[in-house]
Formats: sequence, structure tokens, C-alpha cells
Amino acid sequence: MADYYQLLGVTKNVNADELKKAYRKQALKYHPDKNPDNPEAESKFKEISQAYEVLSDSSKRSVYNQIGHDAYVRKGHGGAGAGSAGSFDAFDLFSQVFGGGGGSGGSIFDEFFGGGDKRQSRTGPQTGADLRYDLKIAFEDAVYGADKKINVHKADVCERCKGEGIEAGSGKRRCNTCGGTGQMTITQGFFSVRQPCQQCSATGEIIEKPCRKCRSSGWVNKNKSIQIRIPAGVETGSRLRVSGEGEPGVRGGRPGDLYVVLHVGEHEFLTRDGDDILIEVPIDFSTATLGGTIKVPTISGSANLKIKAGTQNGTIFRLKGKGVPSLRGQGRGDQHVKIIIEIPGNLNKTQREKLKEFSESLNADVYPRLNSFLDKVKQLFNQ
Repeated sequence: MADYYQLLGVTKNVNADELKKAYRKQALKYHPDKNPDNPEAESKFKEISQAYEVLSDSSKRSVYNQIGHDAYVRKGHGGAGAGSAGSFDAFDLFSQVFGGGGGSGGSIFDEFFGGGDKRQSRTGPQTGADLRYDLKIAFEDAVYGADKKINVHKADVCERCKGEGIEAGSGKRRCNTCGGTGQMTITQGFFSVRQPCQQCSATGEIIEKPCRKCRSSGWVNKNKSIQIRIPAGVETGSRLRVSGEGEPGVRGGRPGDLYVVLHVGEHEFLTRDGDDILIEVPIDFSTATLGGTIKVPTISGSANLKIKAGTQNGTIFRLKGKGVPSLRGQGRGDQHVKIIIEIPGNLNKTQREKLKEFSESLNADVYPRLNSFLDKVKQLFNQ
């Protein structure tokens, strides 16, 4: 996978607004709706979403900039799809670089600085990993909000052992290999290096009879149906956090969270720009010239729009309050209607003659823009 900045076509000093615009441009280009049955485009779309998820989060972006793309992905931060979200541990990285046991247990730094392992104890409670779920929703759902039910394949607490990993009537005993510390001290020359105990997997305890269903892990993989509420005003890239629906915690730790990343489908007529909605509406030559009333599609049904006499091609009208509700609760956007005047074609002989007669009956005053342009051209060539 390419560098996240290269994927989005931005530089490292890009600000939040520019990053969002770049993501929208790339996401629209590779969106599955525009590239049906194209696995390469779908893969590219997921990579772009992953890059934006990291760079739009200030803390993740800071880590990404510090350790580089390859190290960030290798540490498990950049995984796409439902799976472990990972978390960065700077001490682990130092341990790998300087040979302190591959990120497990202590390292050579313990002996020099006497600080021991400052991270979360491997024998104590550990928070479960976060999960990601990509959900495609309709354009209307993004505007009005919706209730959705999703099915997530994830680890859940084993019902047989209630997450203990132990068969009923059995228990745990202290690991004799490490003395219950979960770590072994190995002397290498002048230095003593601490490493996790392989006998007890750094827990300090040995399970006498592991649970037959989960094999002592305390959890099993299964499908779970989860109800979520999508608020009005979301857009592609919006993330919803479902607390406690990630991977189970270890040794009594709290479960991680589930992050639902939204991908909004396209509308037949409408497009979106922030909280505003845009539409191009063709009208006939006569209505543009004489004026009239037309019906315009909106997200809430059709609306009447009055066309002024003499309306020019490309004129934009505003339908106030017909846009998208603001996620920040700051009212609602507008709908902007761009007029496209369709010139009549395939005229018969009689129609052509009448149109010519009508054109010859007009004086110069009815074409102020045309006459102004011709006067300027004449002055230019007379210099």
C-alpha cells in the first residue's frame, strides 16, 4: 500500500479542510457505485478510506508521521475491514529496534533506567481491541438519519466458561516456571533481559483444565446482530462509535469499541456539497425567455420554482432550507438549482421559418450581453 499522503494526493502539511476535500475527490472517483464489479476500484476505495481515517485523527496522524508508513502498518494500526484496530506502543518499538525481546516484556532499557515495564501489566486486565465495520447507506438515510441493524462476525465471551477459559470445577495454579510473575529473566553477558514466560503465556498462571469450547481463550467467534442509530447529516467517512462492541477484554478488562464507517450512496438527481444539495435542471427555451414555474426534485419531494423572464443558462436559484441537517445542530443547508437551457433541435421547415422570422423581428436591445461583447471585439481589432 502506498503512503497515506500519496494515496490522497496531499502533502504532509495539509490542513483538515484540504484533507477532507482531497478525500471526497478520491472517494467519489473510486466509489463502488461508480465502479461496479471492479475489485481494484473497491480495494482502492478501502485504502483511501483507511488513509483518511488515520490522517484526519490528530493523534493517529502524529504517530504515523513519527514512525513512517511501513512501521505504522506493521504495528497493526492501519488494518481495514472488521478486525483489530491495534494501538501504538512507543516502548514496544524501542524494544524491537534495540533488541529488547521483540516488544514483549522488558528490555535493556530496564537495566539502565531502572524503570521496569511501565506499560499495562500483562497479568492484569487488558482492554479488548477495537473493531471497524464499513456500512453503505442510501443518500436519503444520510439526510434524514435511520435505524440500521448490522451483523458483525467477532469474538464474544464464551458462554460455557463465562470468559474464564476454565472448565467447570477446575481452576488455576501459579506457574512454577516464572513463579507467577509472567516473566523470565535471562542473563546475556553483562545485561539481564526480561522476556515473557512461554509456559504460561505471560499470565503467571496455569489453567488445569482448559474450557473445551474456547480452549482457554475465554471467547469464541460468532455473528452478532447490533442495532445502530445513524444521525441525520452524516456523510461518507463519518464514523459511529458503538461502545463495548469490540473484542472482549482480557482477564477482566473492558471490551473494545466498534467503529462503523459510513459510505453514502449516490442519488439519481441530487449531489451534496457539505450541508447543501445541488441539482441541474433542464428547461425549454420558451420558459427561459418568457418565465414560468417548474417543478424541481428535492430530498423531500417536488418543489415549485419560479423562473424569471429572461433567465440565462447557468443561472442558480436557491431553495432555502431544502438541504441537509447540520450534524452540529446549526440548522439546515439549502438546495441550489442550476438552470440548463435546452436549445430546440430537429426543427421542421415551418418551425425553422417561423424562428427565423421571429429572430429578424428582434432589435439589438434584447441581446445586451451579446452586443456588449461584439462592441468590445470591434474596439480590439480597430486599435
